[in-house]
Order: sequence, then structure tokens, then C-alpha cells
Amino acid sequence: MNANPNGTGQQLWKRAKQIIPGGNMLLSKRAEMFLPDLWPAYFSKTKGCKVWDLDGNEYTDMCIMGIGTNTLGYNHEEVDAAVIKTVAAGNMSTFNCPEEVYLAEKLIEIHPWADMARFARSGGEANAIAIRIARAASGKDKVAICGYHGWHDWYLAANLGDDNHLAGHLLPGLDPKGVPQNLRGTVYPFNYNNYAELEEIVDNNDIGVIKMEVMRNKGPEDNFLQRVRDLATKRGIVLIFDECTSGFRQTFGGIHKMYGVEPDMAMFGKALGNGYAMTATIGRREIMESAQSTFISSTFWTERIGPTAALKTLEVMEREKSWERITETGTGIMARWQTLAKKHGLTVNVAGLPSIASFGFDGPNALAYKTLITQEMLGKGYLASNLIFSSLAHTPDVVDGYFNALDPVFGLIKECEQGLDVMSLLKGPICHAGFKRLN
Repeated sequence: MNANPNGTGQQLWKRAKQIIPGGNMLLSKRAEMFLPDLWPAYFSKTKGCKVWDLDGNEYTDMCIMGIGTNTLGYNHEEVDAAVIKTVAAGNMSTFNCPEEVYLAEKLIEIHPWADMARFARSGGEANAIAIRIARAASGKDKVAICGYHGWHDWYLAANLGDDNHLAGHLLPGLDPKGVPQNLRGTVYPFNYNNYAELEEIVDNNDIGVIKMEVMRNKGPEDNFLQRVRDLATKRGIVLIFDECTSGFRQTFGGIHKMYGVEPDMAMFGKALGNGYAMTATIGRREIMESAQSTFISSTFWTERIGPTAALKTLEVMEREKSWERITETGTGIMARWQTLAKKHGLTVNVAGLPSIASFGFDGPNALAYKTLITQEMLGKGYLASNLIFSSLAHTPDVVDGYFNALDPVFGLIKECEQGLDVMSLLKGPICHAGFKRLN
């Protein structure tokens, strides 16, 4: 199985770039982020951790697993059965769906500090909802942020006047064109574990909201999360934890439960519906009730499939202890990357939550090596990069097969470190690292 520039998927991707700005709806799924000119790009079906392209080729997904949406695996039978039952009964109505009440109750049960919930269908929406409510509650416009929080104006405003502000949080090269200039000075990024930086921002600006990811590549140091909580409490600032990525991966609920630090609001997405669109914003009553003094409303936030899928996903997660299993799988993968690198005399940097594990090489050839891995592993029937979102479908046998395939690729990289030209091994361009126009 070889990377094929004439494959149906690659040909369709070329058509897509002519009629869809950017080629698709999500930057992380662009073919250029993996294997420019050669990535199959489109799928025909999925099951477990298997993906089939438009030409019927079967791959094992040791990569982003739908951008981390499918912790139970693709096409989970119980979740799909619940959704199919909903489709048969009807997805939309003049009435509201009862499942949204049941889901709100369940999320509040899981997070006893919270009293109320609002729902949406994408992470960016959940972030925008949370910021709107928090600003309404605080009566202040200015926000301190740490992490990635979506594509909306409020967030990209951090790059107005300085397009490097979000480089450490999102991607380098993002130009905030289309974002109103009068939003400049409303968002202040701070670096994770740098409490002094946040304190300085709060001391010198009228901050009403602190929004941050609880953990992404590394955990809190020097009691960082509790110090942020204490600062927010002392200054009357609304503290929001963005758990759209981290939620339900290392605990049953938000990863903040691991650290015993409670925010005023939190958001969940990605894993919540196991591939079906569902995001949630939960919070304390006195904060959340501010939603009624502003306007937050959308037709498709009332459809029934999302909350149906979420309720069944939570049921299966709780029964299977999925967060424990995917953490164990990811922890094992991280250790084996290190072992394999050591075997070949290479050095890799391993980072991330165990269930969202990543590795990288230092040096000028880092992106070329990443591209080489994707190219070689695709030929062996694997979707692979330098990032793995673990799922219940990633059984020990699947992981063993992945490492058996990866072993000789690390051997090739060692040869390149010893003088072989990596570019002579690549059949196409090097993958993209940040935001780039596709024309």
C-alpha cells in the first residue's frame, strides 16, 4: 500500500481546494498537515480504530482518531444504536428534547461544584458561550487566557497588533484579519505555570475573566492551579477551565478533579459524544444565570442526536472506566517511543496527556522526519504522525503492531542522522507545521 498522488482521495482534495477555502472545515485535517500531495484525505467508513479510504484501502488509526472525539473507538455499537433509535423517533421538533435535561443533570452530578449547564455542538461555540456568560457575570471585558480556545473573534483578538501572542497557544502565522480592531487590548495571553506573568497581567489590567486549559503538554508546577484559583477568588475574577480537549481522558469528567481545584465554569467537548457533535458549558449558578441577561441561542443546539449520544457515551465510559484504560494505553505508548528511540540511538521529546501523547525530534530535520514517519507508516497500513489519541479500540495487539511497523522507520531516521539525506527518501513535500494558505 503506497502513498498515491492519483488516489481518489487525493484527487478529491485537489478539487476541494478549488471550491472550499482552506480545502476543508478543520485545519488539523488538511492533507498538508500530514503528507502533502499523497495523503488519502477522505474516508468511506470506520470501525474501532480502522479507517477505510475512498479506494477501499484499510488503515489502522494510530493518529488523531477524529481529533480525539472517539475515546470508545469509531462506530461504537451502543452509542450508534442509541443515535439510530433517536433518528427513527425524530431528531427535531417544536418541543424540546428531554435528553438535554438528563445530560445537564448528569454533568452536574459528575461535577458537584456546578449548578447549571448550557449546550452547543462545537468547542469554539462552547468557548464563546462561556466567555459571553463570564463577561456578563463580571461586568468586565478583559480576559486573561492560557491555551487554545477556538476560532472566534474574542480569542483571535489577542493577535491584534502582535501576531505572535497566540503562537505558543495555537499556531504561528495566524493573522487576525476580519477581527475588529476595537477588540485590541481585550485578551491577554499568559504562559502555563508562569504565575508571576498572570499576576502582573491582573495587577495592570481590569481583568474580569481568566480562561485556561487545565493541562495540555505538562502538568501544573508549584501549586499553579490553586494559586490561579486563589487569585481569581481574591480579585473577583471568573475562572474558566477549558476542558474541551482534556475532559473525560484521565478522570470521569474534568481533569481538574485530579488536582482538587474547582473553577467557576468549565467546558467539555470532543470525547463527550464519541464522534457525535456535543459540547457543554457548566458552572456555578450565580455565574451561569448571567446567560439570561444576554442573548445566547441557536436552532441546532436543540437537536436530539448530540445529547442522546452524550448520555450513552457517559454510560459506557462509566461502565468501562474508559479514562483509566486510555491513560494506561497512552502511558505505555509514551514509554515505548522512548525505548524505541534509545534502541536506535535517537532522542525524542515526549509530551502531552498520556491519552493524547506526542513525540518530536529536535533539530532542523524534525518536520522532515515527521513527514517520513507518516509516509512510511501509510505504506504499512497505518495512519501515523507524531501524535496518538488513544481509544478503547487500541488494544495491546494493535499497539504492538504499530511499534513493529515503526521500528524500521526509526532506523531510517538514525541513518539520516548519520548522513543520509532525508529529502531523498520523501516522495513529496514536507508537512506543514503551522497556519499556511493553500493557494
